[in-house]
Amino acid sequence: MRPNARRTTLADIAQAAGVSVATVSKVVNGRGEVAPHTRARVQELLHRHDYLAPVLRHTETTGSPTIEVQFKGGLRSYVAEALEGIMDAAAQAGASVVISKTAHAPHWARDLVSAGRRAVIAVTSVYTAAHLRELARAGLPLVVLDPLHLPDSRVTSVGATNFAGGLAATQHLLSLGHRRVAYLGGPAMAVCNQARMHGYRAAMEAAGAPVPDGCVRPGEFTYESGVLGAGALLDMAEPPTAVFAGNDEIALGVIETARARGLRIPEDLSVVGFDDTHLAQVASPPLTTVRQPLREMGGAALRTALRLANGEKTESHHIELATELVVRASTAPPGSAGGPRQPR
Repeated sequence: MRPNARRTTLADIAQAAGVSVATVSKVVNGRGEVAPHTRARVQELLHRHDYLAPVLRHTETTGSPTIEVQFKGGLRSYVAEALEGIMDAAAQAGASVVISKTAHAPHWARDLVSAGRRAVIAVTSVYTAAHLRELARAGLPLVVLDPLHLPDSRVTSVGATNFAGGLAATQHLLSLGHRRVAYLGGPAMAVCNQARMHGYRAAMEAAGAPVPDGCVRPGEFTYESGVLGAGALLDMAEPPTAVFAGNDEIALGVIETARARGLRIPEDLSVVGFDDTHLAQVASPPLTTVRQPLREMGGAALRTALRLANGEKTESHHIELATELVVRASTAPPGSAGGPRQPR
């Protein structure tokens, strides 16, 4: 736009589209209640006239960008802690954050641009090739936090050393003398789950401990999945003496199921989780787990999103932060209180 040229207004767009100013405002702010064909016509005019929403004008003059953070499902402990890291980093950088649940309505990426978003951070969300193309057309950078599925090579992601974490968790159980060690994981195709499982298998193989039949079970990263998986494991003729759970919520489900069957933790069954959320610290007994630096991961995702929004390049498409084994009271040598009990 020329320096002295008059800026296009909502009224200009409304007149050209043959709709009300209120309708154009809804499109600009990413709200619903607009027919798809009307929304498409308004968005095309916004693009043609290089309309810049007030929030974007503010960004240009103040340098305070707004980042969209999307997550899928409930606000689990994992998501909550990652969001805290994102918001802390945003406050330090002078950026704004808008948090929403993933909802890919038609033209959703262009709606985000119209609403002033400069980049998107995805937490526990799945983006298809079509979603990625729409983001690219809209010029919106995407950063995926701990991707569930292997992202496109062009997508920047932030994660943790899941393989090393799975290796450390299993080595800890093996060092205590356990040989029948089970792995209860999340979704079979989730990248983080696969890495944790491969770490488990690598530790078992290195120790010369065969993985018992039926002792590797995928599921969901939920308490309920831990309950179901533990029930199946404890019903085995030779149940495991230790369980490595794919996250803390699964681990808590295992502990509750074992306790309901008269087993003691850790005397009869040792349990290790993954994440080190607040749940691990308040569990009874306090949970041995692999610390995933969720707040730091969230902060790294926010800072990366800001760099991409400013047109900067990243050194790598994947940023990986270190995990750490945190030993608490849910693990002990097998039969540490005079011999294991059989589950009821």
